[in-house]
Amino acid sequence: MVTAAVCHGLNQELTVEELDLAEPKEGEILVRMAASGVCHSDLSMANGTLFGAFPVVLGHEGAGVVEAVGPGVESPAVGDHVVISWVPQCGRCFFCRNEEPHLCTSGMVAMGTGGLLDGTSRLSKDGEPVRQMLCTGTFAERVVIPITSAVVIDDDIPLDAAALVGCAVLTGVGAALNTANIRPGGSVAVLGCGGVGLNVIQGAKLAEAERIIAVDMVPEKLELARTFGATDVIDASDGNAVQAVKDLTKGRGVDVGFEVIGLEPTIRQTVEMVRRGGHAVLVGIPKMDVVLELSAALGLVLAGKSLTGCWYGSCDIQRDVPRLLDWYRSGDLKLDELISRRIQLSEVNDAFRVMEAGEVARSVICY
Repeated sequence: MVTAAVCHGLNQELTVEELDLAEPKEGEILVRMAASGVCHSDLSMANGTLFGAFPVVLGHEGAGVVEAVGPGVESPAVGDHVVISWVPQCGRCFFCRNEEPHLCTSGMVAMGTGGLLDGTSRLSKDGEPVRQMLCTGTFAERVVIPITSAVVIDDDIPLDAAALVGCAVLTGVGAALNTANIRPGGSVAVLGCGGVGLNVIQGAKLAEAERIIAVDMVPEKLELARTFGATDVIDASDGNAVQAVKDLTKGRGVDVGFEVIGLEPTIRQTVEMVRRGGHAVLVGIPKMDVVLELSAALGLVLAGKSLTGCWYGSCDIQRDVPRLLDWYRSGDLKLDELISRRIQLSEVNDAFRVMEAGEVARSVICY
């Protein structure tokens, strides 16, 4: 048996329940969770922004210790500390071989099934399957995941900090370092300063951007953005944010703009904030029915602008997780400071509420 937070339908509060947990199969491991971040994508699955089937154990950003392995699994081994990735990266498909493992075919298959790579879940209740969000389901004390969703890390890294690397940090820092081309001395605008946006700011700082402009409507988030590397902040509720960005960049606009909210108006604003020849990067996930209307000629072609979607920070988990943790060790990457609250599993619904209200960078469930 395992205790887990289960979502039974759209816009329903999660319920903490006892579930049955099957043993790992070939190519799988069982992880005793140490910590799981509460991410906006968890809420997006609960409210229908992301497609999902119910009942499902949410959670996809976590770290823990390997407790058991399936037949034939040599690595990770029992006792290893691991960061969990919600995009399994097989290393064999077209995208992995094309140095685009964030687009791994197996990862996309897992998203559609609500289970593991064979389409089934290892969780059940009264004989009926309970799905696992994005091949993970980290809102549970113990989970079975594919070995391709695990990255072994050194034992000296605190697991509550390491948990955040699995989504917010890989996505945000990766957007800045992998997806975008930020030149040293360049200018950047980040729309949305939640957990992922703060990490875009950190990534822009690591890329040696000279001007990093944080844009949000919550003053507390803007102050937090300064501590993560923003050189300027703009309260979008107070006037024209696009003009404010241009005023800070001699009327040109920024070299790179990041939209980390997932709303059509802020996507358009991001494109407008980018200078001629600049790059707009969409990190936030919009609802599936959102349609973007732009003047193709004036908005993009004649201005020489590019518009790019960013999926999981364009990351290679086996390369980027160790790299990020090295920066954490050296003090160049903030992880502990991202944790606003450490909570119990029973407090997950409250964590959703404070996240929606913009009161936290990250709540972390500690098991």
